[in-house]
Amino acid sequence: MNKYSLSTIFAGILWGIISLFLKNLSAIGFSSMQVLMFRGIISSVILFVFIFIKDKNLLKIKFADIWMFVGTGVISLTFFSICYFRTILEIGSSVAVILLYTSPIFVLIFSCILFKERINLSKIVALVLTFAGCIFVTGLPGSGSYISAKGIFIGICAGFGYALYSIFSRYALAKYDSLTVTFYTFVFSGLSIIPFCGMNHAAELISVKSVFLICGIALFCTVLPYIFYTFGLSGLETGKAAILVTVEPLVGTLIGIFVWNEDVSVLKVCGILMIFSAVILLGRKSEQN
Repeated sequence: MNKYSLSTIFAGILWGIISLFLKNLSAIGFSSMQVLMFRGIISSVILFVFIFIKDKNLLKIKFADIWMFVGTGVISLTFFSICYFRTILEIGSSVAVILLYTSPIFVLIFSCILFKERINLSKIVALVLTFAGCIFVTGLPGSGSYISAKGIFIGICAGFGYALYSIFSRYALAKYDSLTVTFYTFVFSGLSIIPFCGMNHAAELISVKSVFLICGIALFCTVLPYIFYTFGLSGLETGKAAILVTVEPLVGTLIGIFVWNEDVSVLKVCGILMIFSAVILLGRKSEQN
């Protein structure tokens, strides 16, 4: 498995640990939108300092290319985040994460049309394994619960928005370093969320603990995984990267089991094995290519 595949998988692992921070911030009183806003702004500050020290030239972009970062930051990150959290409210987190991970389907379609990437048998098998694994991991089969059409539509919009990051960043990476792409993604996303987050209420919740948690979610669940994922995209086919990163729900489920004492079922174990199989399949193909 090459460095690009490993980088993409590591991004999914870091995204998967987000509940360690989110649950504690929610218990303090922060809304999802407030967390997203602080995450975007603090991530921008962290990356700005790092890039300024490393190479100030990486902060330079052309005005004509701003559309790329509006795409990664607003159209993708902000849009899918709003849709995703709305889906959770409408139909619950288990179904929401399944719909979010329709994203590899959109990525494969877009990549085939825009970048002329081939949709071969290994990608199709990996995609089926991934989607089935996500369903099993979240325990949806046999739940018997009613799911609204509105909730499904918003959830698919979340998956569509999530997929757009891979597409817009592919264009940006053709002209800019992965650090530049990641930095401006956070800048545009953080600024675009401010009108939705209720700043006055958020300011009242600031404490040493909340600052520690917000900085943690910004660094470990935002800056680092986006850097790793964007780097992975620079050396992998877009569709392949989109499937590899789906280790995220797998990691999230394992944390739920071992940290939050959530129930373990045969379905969850089967789902974990399916996702692992898809990752191994694509990883071996990357080595062969």
